[in-house]
Amino acid sequence: MADFRRWKEQRLLRADGSRKGSVDEPIAGLVQLLNDHDSFCTTSSCSGRVVVLEQPPLPPSAEHNTGFEIQKQNCTWLMVSHQICRVEDVLTALQKATDDAIFKFEPFVLHVQCQELQDAQLLHTVAIEAGFRNSGITVGRKGKIMMAVRSTHCLEVPLSHKGKLMVNEEYVDFVVQVANQKMEENLRRIDRFYSSLQFALENRDDISSLPIKQREPNSTGQSNTMDSHRSRRKSKGTQRDSECTSAWKNNGLESEDDIESTVNFSH
Repeated sequence: MADFRRWKEQRLLRADGSRKGSVDEPIAGLVQLLNDHDSFCTTSSCSGRVVVLEQPPLPPSAEHNTGFEIQKQNCTWLMVSHQICRVEDVLTALQKATDDAIFKFEPFVLHVQCQELQDAQLLHTVAIEAGFRNSGITVGRKGKIMMAVRSTHCLEVPLSHKGKLMVNEEYVDFVVQVANQKMEENLRRIDRFYSSLQFALENRDDISSLPIKQREPNSTGQSNTMDSHRSRRKSKGTQRDSECTSAWKNNGLESEDDIESTVNFSH
């Protein structure tokens, strides 16, 4: 416990190593909520983004390799937005391309180092309930426990080749609308995750003391305890505040070379 606390203090004192240099505003409150808790330390995050990337042709030796690292090598970011984007901005970005340009929507992702496995399990349960069904837990050889909050509603569309737009503007407008719909759903899931995490952390002692059957998710994917709490809350007409209020330093994800195994909690 003391080792985790010392490591966390040192970690949070480091400068933010991300391209942007700060936590994305839509998840600033969520990141602070986790880092304010003794059992968690966030290591990397992105609230979700719409991007236009320019990708040079692959070298002959990599033509048959479709690995993620190869695809991201030497890419140029022509446009990045962490909010709803406009088709005009996408078209302007595409005009700058001289190689192949790709339009992408990437959903919310969050990596959290956890003090104990039960802490990671709590985060995993909340993430799945909020709709982040690709979330999972990894345990390293030295016992490092990482929880990744991930989703699968991505979008990736090639739009230009060697600087030439391969589709008409009507199609560009269509894919931008699809990406914006995905972004709206992404933000709703973040709000659900934030609200459910607040409740889970405030009531974790009560929940952990319940019989296992009362802690297990019901047919709707929610725990019986959380479900009944929400029913009472709804009847009283109250809501939890899910507004992101402040930012916290959030560093780039450390190398996961020491990862040995994936605990079987991912969906």
